[in-house]
Amino acid sequence: MHYFAYRGQSLHTEGISIPRIIKSVGTPAYLYSYRTLRRHFEAFDRAFTDIPHLVCYSVKANSNLSILRLFSGLGSGFDVISGGELYRALQAGAKPGKIVFSGPGKTEAEIETAVKAGILMFNIESVSELLLINRVARRVKRTARIALRLNPDVDSETHPYVTTATKSNKFGIALSQAEEVYRQAARLPGIRPVGVDFHLGSQITSLRPFLSALKKAGRLIRRLSRAGIDISYLDLGGGLGVTYRDESPPHPSEYARAISREVRALQSAVPRSPLTLIFEPGRVIVGNAGILVARVLYTKKSGRKEFYITDAGMNDLIRPALYDSYHDILPVRKRTGRKKRVDVVGPICESGDFISRNRLLPALEPGDLIAIMGAGAYGFAMSSNYNSRPRAAEILVRGARFSVIRRRENYSDLTRGEEIARSLLK
Repeated sequence: MHYFAYRGQSLHTEGISIPRIIKSVGTPAYLYSYRTLRRHFEAFDRAFTDIPHLVCYSVKANSNLSILRLFSGLGSGFDVISGGELYRALQAGAKPGKIVFSGPGKTEAEIETAVKAGILMFNIESVSELLLINRVARRVKRTARIALRLNPDVDSETHPYVTTATKSNKFGIALSQAEEVYRQAARLPGIRPVGVDFHLGSQITSLRPFLSALKKAGRLIRRLSRAGIDISYLDLGGGLGVTYRDESPPHPSEYARAISREVRALQSAVPRSPLTLIFEPGRVIVGNAGILVARVLYTKKSGRKEFYITDAGMNDLIRPALYDSYHDILPVRKRTGRKKRVDVVGPICESGDFISRNRLLPALEPGDLIAIMGAGAYGFAMSSNYNSRPRAAEILVRGARFSVIRRRENYSDLTRGEEIARSLLK
């Protein structure tokens, strides 16, 4: 559920009309609903009340500081993929002991920063990474807590670009190698193995992949227990999907019931090592809590094709071009009358610059506003300055109030950090 709805003739975010916000901040602009963000986080967290757990919000989905601060205040931990995301989480008030560091390409500098900060654990993706973390931990006279990210070879039944747990993916350590790598880790003086981790991908709408991977991870945990390696954390990653169009993902409570049954059975088999579950939700928390508002610049007819050309392009929201993703599009002012088939496109000089194709939409005119729904996850976070376009503003709305939580970039922002190499261009 989200809090974007028509009141009278105008689309509102919580208690304020979108035209009123846009009059102040311009377009394109990302609008986030505080009430939706909080509701989604608490619904996910409460679903696991009966089992020890830690929600580590996936920073990559939406990394705005205000959103991270909101989740931190609700008790969230964080899943980070880079030194920059670690910096953001700490700036937003995250407790280091609630941070897990994932990703296959951690640099030595990032590892050192995280070890010194005292994060909860690293999710290890290769033996060479394990050895580097050991060297760094010994150099700074610390012990690094780690989990191995397993590659359980499970089909996550999602878009191939966002699946991460099959043999063809770059992520994780094969199950056939995992026990020996744990034994190796246990012998390293700078390493303490404390967890098992897997992450299956993104926008998963079935429980089957999660349960299949959990069973495989459970068998490994039992073998490790018999070998004297006790596991305290089972990190199930993220990936639970949301409804963009006609998907039917499980509700967090349904997900929790299925997961809890498996974990209780596993816990009874390894009673001396109490397990805490770690979850890394991203999209399921923020996806439908944000929209992108754009303005129609031109309408155009070319042969049988009709276009709405807007001021939001693939640099602002790349998901349609990258994944052919569907986002619902609503006119900010209600429209009645006959609809027509149009392509909604942006101003970028790429044929792939579209928001929707062959979509049935009301008749709109230049100057009209549209709301691109479900843009809270992987929207601004994946935006760029392609075509030297300043990035959009981000706005947080709470009730009848709103605040700019990232100002719109200007042209001087585009060249910040650049220098003309005058000595080479004479």
